Amino acid sequence: MQKVYLDNNATTPLDPEVFQAMLVDLCQVPLNPSSIHSFGRQANQLLSGARRSVAAAFGAKPDEIYFTSGGTEAINLFLKSLEKGHLITTTVEHSSIYRTVQVLEAKGFTVSYIPVDLSGAPHPDAIADAIRPDTRALLFSASNAETGVKLDLEAVARIAEKHRLPFLVDAVAYVGKESFSMLPGVTAVAISGHKFHAPKGIGALFCRSSFKLDPLITGGGQEHLKRAGTENLSGILGLAAALEIVQKNQGEITHQIRALRDHFEQELFRSLPNISINGLGPRVCNVSNIAFGDIDGETLLLQLDLLGVAASHGSACSARAMEPSRVLLGMGLDRKTARSSLRFSLSRMNTREEVELAVTRLVEIVRKLR
Repeated sequence: MQKVYLDNNATTPLDPEVFQAMLVDLCQVPLNPSSIHSFGRQANQLLSGARRSVAAAFGAKPDEIYFTSGGTEAINLFLKSLEKGHLITTTVEHSSIYRTVQVLEAKGFTVSYIPVDLSGAPHPDAIADAIRPDTRALLFSASNAETGVKLDLEAVARIAEKHRLPFLVDAVAYVGKESFSMLPGVTAVAISGHKFHAPKGIGALFCRSSFKLDPLITGGGQEHLKRAGTENLSGILGLAAALEIVQKNQGEITHQIRALRDHFEQELFRSLPNISINGLGPRVCNVSNIAFGDIDGETLLLQLDLLGVAASHGSACSARAMEPSRVLLGMGLDRKTARSSLRFSLSRMNTREEVELAVTRLVEIVRKLR
């Protein structure tokens, strides 16, 4: 049975070109960038080159790039460097922001959670209205990991710049799908390699040198003294290679994925009544979060899996809970609708044949369950 993977917001397949870039570290003599012998110097040159490459993708200086184990660590590195005070975010952020902010709240921070309606993203005016004299940071996703709805990034960056506030952008679910430009009002950006065909276990934080980061992991002097521990050189090489591929081909990648996503939705809506898209605002090109009326989402998900189609109930970080999505409830959907919803997320490695096969199997299961 041919399987179809439509859960690319959870993780993506490793690009063969990326794997080849990683082999420079994996298939040679041991390479530790901190060693002073020739092997260490070679490793340090590779690390520096990768850092310059990643910095160029963000229009940043190399010393503003910090390699981490992924997006969650990158976000924690920034959040746990903030001075105690008032934070502005939403209840529909990924758990790496939402749960960490709750931890900070328990330690004396105050938080304004901007309401999000069925459009799926906070309104810039509401963000501006929430700013107080003690506000320390704005914390938002470039696109929601579950619905794909995009933040009005330019408007929020202007607000941050006007009020001289640090602005963290969680770009984990965005980079690799559509073009990302570094805006003057953005202070920091978190990314995770395995969301755009690099390996798991590697991510990065871009953070402007004007913002003081406190080390999250202490020990050695790696990552400008902000993240101790021997660098994951193979992962870093893979991350840099994956970003280079994205930079060179972003327009084509976006067009390809959007065409597949739109075809997927058109065929479903043509074949099935009583379904709807969750998130009415502009969406990133690869995500369809769909409510299937009169269907239990968990049952549908399991039936799809039996037929070889991988989708999800929401973020992979909370999917095993099988509870109605916090994100969808936070948008104002009722529990029944939230429970009937599944997320389908595509990548540039999906094909039209796979999409049509997924539609056929999905329609078959929905009709059977109804």
